[in-house]
Amino acid sequence: MVFTGIAHVAIRCTDIEKSLEFYQTVFGFPEMFRLNQDDGRVWLVYLKVTDTVYLELFPEGEGNPVPGPNATGLNHFCVETGDIDAAAKRFAEMNVPLAKPVVTGRDGNRQCWVDDPDGNRIEVMQMMPDSMQFAAIKAMAAK
Repeated sequence: MVFTGIAHVAIRCTDIEKSLEFYQTVFGFPEMFRLNQDDGRVWLVYLKVTDTVYLELFPEGEGNPVPGPNATGLNHFCVETGDIDAAAKRFAEMNVPLAKPVVTGRDGNRQCWVDDPDGNRIEVMQMMPDSMQFAAIKAMAAK
């Protein structure tokens, strides 16, 4: 296959420092590097999710918070965890409210949701062994 994965998600932020604090503190994504404009202002900050997956934060977002969940376009992004209960506990300890509580989704995975400072929806998911994704992966491998 020519394409091997999603390399990054880019978010335009209204307050870059607030967003950096959120993603670094709540999710533990460390800053990798910054790119600056010619005048020295921050143009883009890269945060490391994995060695090959990054979150890009762009400052100076304009307008209202993100569109609602039924608007056309990017709806949310998902962060995987090995322990959804520990993730929910971490959010509670950090006073980050759950937008949606821990539940088992229709696909069989456990999930909860939080919003970032600009209202971007973030699904936090624990892949379960009996999930539809794992069943599909097994079926696809058998072909």
